[in-house]
Amino acid sequence: MRNGAKANEDLIYEILSVVEEIPEGRVASYGQIAKLIGRDKNARLVGKVLSQAEYYGDYPCHRVVNHAGRTAPHFREQRELLQEEGVVFKENGCVDMKKCQWDQA
Repeated sequence: MRNGAKANEDLIYEILSVVEEIPEGRVASYGQIAKLIGRDKNARLVGKVLSQAEYYGDYPCHRVVNHAGRTAPHFREQRELLQEEGVVFKENGCVDMKKCQWDQA
């Protein structure tokens, strides 16, 4: 991530500090996190940072899904971790964003 990436250490920790605030049993979208740090168009950057978050500490990255509630394709344990916290999934396999999206207000 350090070589040629658009994310510097401050930005990485800014993203991770938002993720750290997502309460148990709630989810946020990549775009929601991007918006909270003032980078509305950088949802993909948030995803990239979260894919490498284990290098920076222990963060509840499993609580971040895409805008439609889809879990990360290469994160097999994500659904199980969310279900253990009481997150509700719809029949199509996506998180029920109406019931479970984090309202940070």
